[in-house]
Amino acid sequence: MHKELKQLSQNLTRLIGRTIALAFLFVVLVVGTQVVLAQEFPQHDLKVETIAENLDVPWAIAFAPDGRIFVTERTGALRVIDDDSLQNSPALKLDVGGAEGGLLGLALDPNFEENHYLYIYYTYSEFLSTYNRVSRFTESNNSVSDELVLIDKIPGAAIHDGGRIKFGPDGKLYITTGDAANMSLAQDLDSLAGKILRINPDGTIPHDNPFADSPVYSYGHRNPQGLDWDPTSGILVATEHGPSGDKGFARDEINIISAGKNYGWPEITGDEKDPKYVSPIFHTGDVAWAPSGAAFYDGNRILDLKGKFLVANLRGVHLHAFEIDTTQGKILSEQSLFSGTFGRLRDVHINDGYIYLLTSNQDGRGSPRQNDDRILKVMALDQGLQKETQEEICSAGLELVIKASNGNPACVKPATKLKLIERGWARN
Repeated sequence: MHKELKQLSQNLTRLIGRTIALAFLFVVLVVGTQVVLAQEFPQHDLKVETIAENLDVPWAIAFAPDGRIFVTERTGALRVIDDDSLQNSPALKLDVGGAEGGLLGLALDPNFEENHYLYIYYTYSEFLSTYNRVSRFTESNNSVSDELVLIDKIPGAAIHDGGRIKFGPDGKLYITTGDAANMSLAQDLDSLAGKILRINPDGTIPHDNPFADSPVYSYGHRNPQGLDWDPTSGILVATEHGPSGDKGFARDEINIISAGKNYGWPEITGDEKDPKYVSPIFHTGDVAWAPSGAAFYDGNRILDLKGKFLVANLRGVHLHAFEIDTTQGKILSEQSLFSGTFGRLRDVHINDGYIYLLTSNQDGRGSPRQNDDRILKVMALDQGLQKETQEEICSAGLELVIKASNGNPACVKPATKLKLIERGWARN
């Protein structure tokens, strides 16, 4: 009996030891996961969290007034994050062209809350040819249908498909297109390739476009993939990929965009000047960044970045912040953020004062990491958000709510706030 009790005591001791070890391992794993999901950058006073992962080459992101997030995957799926959860079923699945083309740009209608229109730029194949088009779709209950083609037969190729679309302050839809690996098309005003296009939301041509009966807004571009408007001056700024051997190497550009202007590709690059063309206000010299999505930071949560032009870089594997005097066309300062930390960055988007980044490590040119590709959320280390600071945090016409699922703040329209609170998705 004594031996049996002794053996039982030893077994119990081992069991308790194993339980403690497993508990410790669980804590280590949880803490380790948190280190991956929430990474601090005290040198920039920033923190980065992962809000979605295991995406298939995400390309563009857009935020609905009700808090949902839409994101395109270049392989053809439009995904939805609803109530902080990535939905298993795509909202839309398209048969798209491959290589650098695919399901690319995304924009929600300025009146999305009423009409549920969203706009998509995608590549498709027709017989032996490749094209790009921009279509309007209608969303309902996280499903998208009823395609209306707005502009079609934009020349496409395995490379240089452009693809960024964004609504301007004037309510027009702006579209970046690449030269489709045929550099001469950028100078051809009868071609839609190598351009920034401007159309009405219904696909018609605005009467004040610089060229009569043409969607062309500017031309002479190689492969522009990012654009946004300075919130102070209203001036349009765009990013553009420089040459990769055809006319030198690197010289990726930041350009001030004006209606009807010619930006010189392939006639000039980098520091080259010619009075017939507009030269960039910045280029990367002999170092290739492959700049993609871009956005002016107009929030109040990260004061050090207030008013700066943020550029996501693919080959450059960092986020670059430019302070630009857009009225004078001058770069006043610049800094690099997260260099090499997250790999290739495809897009940058500002929502409620937070910065959202899309990684692009699964695109065939990166080095995929565990759980790539991801959507990252950048915020201040000490958010310090109090309800009393609502007027400083939320833009005019928006009101503060706290999301019930995670306690995070959000700025929404008053009508949306009421709906979220009624459904129990948010609180004051």
